[in-house]
Amino acid sequence: MSKVVAIVQSNYIPWKGYFDMINLVDEFVLYDDVQYTRRDWRNRNTIKTAHGPLWLTLPVDTKGKYLQAVKDTVITDDAWRTQHWKSIVHSYARARGFHVYAERLEALYQSSRERSLSLVNHRFLVDICGWLGIETPLTWSSQYRLENDRTGRLVSLCLQAGATTYLSGPAARAYMDESQFAAAGIEVRYMNYDGYLEYPQVHPPFQHDVSIIDLLMNTGEEAPRFLKSFSRSGRSESRAVESSGSATVTRGIRE
Repeated sequence: MSKVVAIVQSNYIPWKGYFDMINLVDEFVLYDDVQYTRRDWRNRNTIKTAHGPLWLTLPVDTKGKYLQAVKDTVITDDAWRTQHWKSIVHSYARARGFHVYAERLEALYQSSRERSLSLVNHRFLVDICGWLGIETPLTWSSQYRLENDRTGRLVSLCLQAGATTYLSGPAARAYMDESQFAAAGIEVRYMNYDGYLEYPQVHPPFQHDVSIIDLLMNTGEEAPRFLKSFSRSGRSESRAVESSGSATVTRGIRE
């Protein structure tokens, strides 16, 4: 029996490609046992405004904690919940899909009172997946035994999860030792982020690599149509992934 697994660090309101990856696998493992990286996607993302991209950033405690894991990273105050929601309202109140998701998204921000960065990210991922109709279970790497080196740990997690295929972001192609997966009988495939359809953005010019919030606000219930895993031929959309032997264009700022 085949099983496709992805192992990725949790991100805050990530871009559409992240949700495509979730939708294309049978289990999505949140890899939050690894080191938290500053100025990355773990605690921030961008939305579009009339004045250009705006960063929405979760304030986290990193002082003197250079080696802390993502799962141990703590949010320092609650003001972000109101600030981020106000920024979204200001940017998207005139967008065609705003009325579809506004009430649910506001409630999500109001209820996200966890201090753990991982738990806040998880809460947003679970709810947004539900809105998009994505049913893939999200699990934690901490539920499994962690061992070995960078690639060996991924192989071990895949084996414990019963994976026959490992789906990775394209950036990993540069450093991953695929021979370790092959030796374990696991196929490696990579996301392909080319070919996304454009949709009407209330603040042009069009930009793909912004938070999923932009897609939801601008397209409403049609949002899944602009995800490659849903569009054209359904969940198993082959154009969204490539085998390890294929070339792929990496969107440099995304995993």
